[in-house]
Amino acid sequence: MSKIEHLNITVPDIDEAIKFIQIVAPDFKVRKDVKSPTSYRWTHIGNDEYYFALQEAHLDAEPESPRKTYKNYGVNHIAIVVDDLLKVESDLVKHGYKRSIETPVEKHRNRLYFFDNFGFEWELIEYSSQEPTEKFLYE
Repeated sequence: MSKIEHLNITVPDIDEAIKFIQIVAPDFKVRKDVKSPTSYRWTHIGNDEYYFALQEAHLDAEPESPRKTYKNYGVNHIAIVVDDLLKVESDLVKHGYKRSIETPVEKHRNRLYFFDNFGFEWELIEYSSQEPTEKFLYE
């Protein structure tokens, strides 16, 4: 079976990205954090199987402001499965993160969408079933 092992994301502030990820995925730890004097900083944050590769813009880059999701080409949101959606929601709100779109009530999953401070949208999912036919039931 194929699996997504990691996502590589260029972010304006690696420390802020780590803060957000550790709220939604408390089991994710910084696996590697590299800053060379002649290059950009990059970090891997994850667990034993999966991770996010975060990097600063290359030194000679002139990054543009965040793009508009669902309007420009590129990633629209990043989805992550969480164990306790209500706790994650409470922690994100406590830290000032903003909700995105509303989601319908579904039988075997609960979902919330939040924006991080860079404008990336995150879909947070808690499943109440491990059966694929129930988890991915499009009601």
